[in-house]
Parts: sequence; C-alpha cells; structure tokens
Amino acid sequence: MYVVLLSYTAPQTEIDYRLPEHTDWLSRQYEHGLLLASGRRPGHEGEVLIARPVSFGKLEATVATDPLVLNDLVHHEIIEFSATRTGPELREVNEAVPH
Repeated sequence: MYVVLLSYTAPQTEIDYRLPEHTDWLSRQYEHGLLLASGRRPGHEGEVLIARPVSFGKLEATVATDPLVLNDLVHHEIIEFSATRTGPELREVNEAVPH
C-alpha cells in the first residue's frame, strides 16, 4: 500500500484554480480502483492520498498526471509500506494479509 503526500508549493489562489481539475483526476483514480482515501492536510498544507497495492512505477506514473503535479503546484512524496494489519474494511485490498 502507499501513502502519497502532496505538499502545496504555490499560493492558495493557484491551488484553488486547479482544484476542479484535480478533483476530476481524483474521481478517475477512485473509478479505476487505485485510491482508497484522500483528503486535505490541516492548515491547507497539502493533501494525503491512500493508494491500494499496485506497482510503484504505475502509481508514480499516475501521480505524475495529477494537474497539481503537472503544473508544479505541489511537491509529492510516495511512501510505500506493507500493512501487516488492517481493519476489516481494508482486508480485501491488502495483499500482505492472508484472506
């Protein structure tokens, strides 16, 4: 699984201008089954995305298509982790936990 940290690097007005495109991008990632959760970080510092297990390269390529990334409005960091325990809601998507 992955945590993707988006840290805003541009003024909020520029971020707000691109948010509709970013929201559409998020919707597509949910439709494709890539994202499990997303939301803003406190203080409008950026956002956090939780992605299901996929290849790192696929996730990296997909994040590169986010309008906030494409327009250099955020710094992004992808953190891979092996979830050895999950709540019942995530057990079906966690490859590390036997079903």
